[in-house]
Amino acid sequence: MGGMPDPNPNIGLPFLKMHGLGNDFVVIDTRGASWVITPALVRALGDRHRGVGFDQLAVVETGDDADLRLRFWNADGSTAGACGNASRCIAWREMELTGKTHVTLRTERGLLEAVDAGNGLTAVNMGQPVVDWQDIPLARACDTLSLPIDGAPVATGMGNPHCTFFVEDAEAVDLERQGAVFEHHPLFPDRTNVQFAHVVGPDHLRMRVWERGVGVTLASGSSSCAVAVAAVRRGLTGRRVRLTLDGGEIAVDWRDDGVWMTGPTTHVFDGTLTAAFLDGLV
Repeated sequence: MGGMPDPNPNIGLPFLKMHGLGNDFVVIDTRGASWVITPALVRALGDRHRGVGFDQLAVVETGDDADLRLRFWNADGSTAGACGNASRCIAWREMELTGKTHVTLRTERGLLEAVDAGNGLTAVNMGQPVVDWQDIPLARACDTLSLPIDGAPVATGMGNPHCTFFVEDAEAVDLERQGAVFEHHPLFPDRTNVQFAHVVGPDHLRMRVWERGVGVTLASGSSSCAVAVAAVRRGLTGRRVRLTLDGGEIAVDWRDDGVWMTGPTTHVFDGTLTAAFLDGLV
């Protein structure tokens, strides 16, 4: 993004490392460049031992009808339709560079609006949730408010499919085992993000996340939105809720114009992938 060195194949590929509540990203700005992002590059870069490591890779492109266009990849090389925390991080960075207090982001989720929420916080409107089974999508018709799965989870689409279990104690759940099982449940043909949550109070939820194509993560923006929507649909909370994740707290407000998510962002460092690392990957 602005302020990073110009891409040069003889030098390497510049990137930023950012995170929102420990949900971490590598951000590559391809505006004005000819880099092609491949699944092989994504997997190599996402390796926390031999690459940089991330939950998602976010690629910034020139937007025809927005300030920026964003594409997202999971650490396993698969694509993601939405990434709320990365959207907030990139929006914050763009506002810092341009002096704007409002930017628009074009994603597979649609045209998203992000604003400076003050006090070091950035908010993004993730759009309206999808609750029809065929749009999430599910493999067959069923009640998305109570899926025919042990635990009767809620299914929600927020650009990615989500499966939310409400339990007595989210911290007691074996997330590694349960998340892996339900990500690949046959009811979700495109796999799913999995959340376990419990109600702390009428405006407060505790949740933990297993992300499709990644595994256990400290936080997830689209998952936070999905859990909040599921709680409202179940009558467990109001439309404005505070969610405590393993990585910190985020606020979600389901308004008439969409699901707004507000939280902190962190720009950790800038770096450059070497030509030797990139050899054979791009």
